[in-house]
Amino acid sequence: MAVTAAAISLLFYALLWKAGNLTDLPNLRVGFYNFCLWDQGTGSLRCRQFPELEALGVPRVGLALARLGAYGALVFTLFVPLPLFLAWCNSSDGEWRLAVGFLAMSSTLLAGGLGLFLTYTWKWVRLSLLEPGFLALGTAQALLVVLLMATILFPQRAEDKSKLDNY
Repeated sequence: MAVTAAAISLLFYALLWKAGNLTDLPNLRVGFYNFCLWDQGTGSLRCRQFPELEALGVPRVGLALARLGAYGALVFTLFVPLPLFLAWCNSSDGEWRLAVGFLAMSSTLLAGGLGLFLTYTWKWVRLSLLEPGFLALGTAQALLVVLLMATILFPQRAEDKSKLDNY
């Protein structure tokens, strides 16, 4: 449950507190809903919207899918604690499978959304420019994978223990 709470907290931090911004510098702000580049003429950040983003090579559908993946992962992760808790209390196989499904879906969505977003914005965003929002999303992804693996393996241990108790 602590790992689930940590993953949810990191997703909230990156996607809501930081507003999905992976880079938030004085001369560059790139996130799921912000795309601001430095304008030499005005000497300030200029935020771009569609269709100007499409002219820069950021497709509308691609950005929409990236948003859906990242924010959808947050939604699916919010549903993980209840089936995990119920499965732990009731030793129910169905609830374990439901928790595994939510974890697999949220992990897949986050990886896909973040991957798509970085693919479309890589000409402006470099690894050295990524800020805590990106680190939070990457850590949340790692925690979701660890939690998924632990959830898949845990019921097998519980079944093995119950078989040992019967002998």
